[in-house]
Amino acid sequence: MSIGVLGAGAFGTALAVALARNGAVTLWARDAGHAIEMRDSRCNTRRLPGVELPQNVSVTAEIEKAAAADLLLLAMPMQQMAGFLAKHRVALAGRQLVACSKGIDLGTGLGPTALIATECPTATPAMLTGPSFAADIARGLPTALTLACASDTAGEAMQTQLSTPVLRLYRTTDTTGAELGGALKNVVAIAAGVVIGAGLGDSARAALMTRGFAEMTRFATARGAQADTLAGLSGLGDLVLTCTSAQSRNFRFGQALGAGTGFDANTTVEGVATSKAVSALAKTLGVDMPIASMVTALVDHHITVAEATRALLSRPLKQE
Repeated sequence: MSIGVLGAGAFGTALAVALARNGAVTLWARDAGHAIEMRDSRCNTRRLPGVELPQNVSVTAEIEKAAAADLLLLAMPMQQMAGFLAKHRVALAGRQLVACSKGIDLGTGLGPTALIATECPTATPAMLTGPSFAADIARGLPTALTLACASDTAGEAMQTQLSTPVLRLYRTTDTTGAELGGALKNVVAIAAGVVIGAGLGDSARAALMTRGFAEMTRFATARGAQADTLAGLSGLGDLVLTCTSAQSRNFRFGQALGAGTGFDANTTVEGVATSKAVSALAKTLGVDMPIASMVTALVDHHITVAEATRALLSRPLKQE
């Protein structure tokens, strides 16, 4: 089976490089000029410099050509996915679509697989998520990820096709848990970055991560997810990675926020939009989300880091 990666950012390019070890891959770039650059240089110097594209990775800006593959990976920012699916609905109809985005769509409140099901009802939606940085994937370093698909039969076939000797996939039918784990950990990662940026220490970060995981599980199970899914690679595994490494854009953004320094406005930070979507949904569900609420208030400049810290530490004492 052939594979198409739709989205030539750092992660999409890294996936194309990694999966090329199994066979031919088509990498789609939205910008025709970018596609030509990559074809000529055999490198994505804009998004993933220093990584050579294997010869069996073909690059195109023609969506029909890329969408002709048997299995399609959607590697784009979450807030761009709805528009992409709507624009290319005809080309994507009936395809196997594996979302590689982590977040919640602000317009609909939906996660990646639910958004695919809504915009492309004849497609088979799935999600690839878990602890993974583009640079590590592209270098062939080992990791394990979660493949979530409501159809276990379809999920098993995708699991076989997308696994490599250094990329081990575990599958689940709990798409809600997988997509919420990947989305919510970004919010906690921003908070963890704030802790380190503000000089509050590693002990405070560990405590924040633990309470953040409890918050993630509380919200996800209220939305129908299984708690075990959150304790797996798509939840806890990704949380640990994102809260402890400077490779994480969400962590770096929080660190800059905590330190009161600037941050590149052109860098996608999925946790910002996710914190706002989650905070709004939590109120509707009646779920207590103090960390997500504080992150939303911080990014909107409604509260200072010192005020957020005091507010969290002064909450009523309770059993764990």
